[in-house]
Amino acid sequence: MALIKNLFSKSPFVPIVEHAKLVHECVELIHPLLEALINEDYEKIRKLHHKISKIEHEADLIKHEIRRDLPRRFFLPVARQELDGFLQSLEKLADYAEDFSVILLIRKTKLHPALHDSFFKFVNQIFQATGTLLTAAVELNNLAEVSFSGAEANLVLDRIKDLSVEEWQADRLARELSILIYELEDELNPVDIFFYEKLILKLSAIANEAENAGDFLRAMITKS
Repeated sequence: MALIKNLFSKSPFVPIVEHAKLVHECVELIHPLLEALINEDYEKIRKLHHKISKIEHEADLIKHEIRRDLPRRFFLPVARQELDGFLQSLEKLADYAEDFSVILLIRKTKLHPALHDSFFKFVNQIFQATGTLLTAAVELNNLAEVSFSGAEANLVLDRIKDLSVEEWQADRLARELSILIYELEDELNPVDIFFYEKLILKLSAIANEAENAGDFLRAMITKS
């Protein structure tokens, strides 16, 4: 709690940046989770799930402080609606990453070898989108200092302009992965197919939410 109090002694955008970093830590654990699935290391999946849950809880603590104190203590240079939408999107990103770990945790699913490369390619594309978002989000405090305008604002807008393309590319890879799964239908257990699709949907949701967060960030800048 001391960390949170120190964060709020400066600016509301300082804890927002810290919240975004924790969210990204959750998303980054998807890659080792996928590796553990491929290696059928279910004990490692359990440990990684616990780690994600811990980080997501830390992010929640900061998020609750942000929402509790913003109305009383701070003058905002941006519309509350866009800021709250941005926080909600970040929250969903962490939740979806944790959900992904839960899907792997509840059943010892085996990933067909023919799907390994496609899943990694899909996950790497999602990292591309979330990494772009984080790069922009860490500039929030600097943006606040210049009232979300000028060269700093243009820099952030430039960084998030490709988010929609990155999300579209993730959707394309998700479709290709689903097609590949059903090409292997005769070799797969129907329950495995069901779990593969659950994984794809949850990963796709992360890419979609990264784009949504970028849209809220763009709105904060353009409406200021």
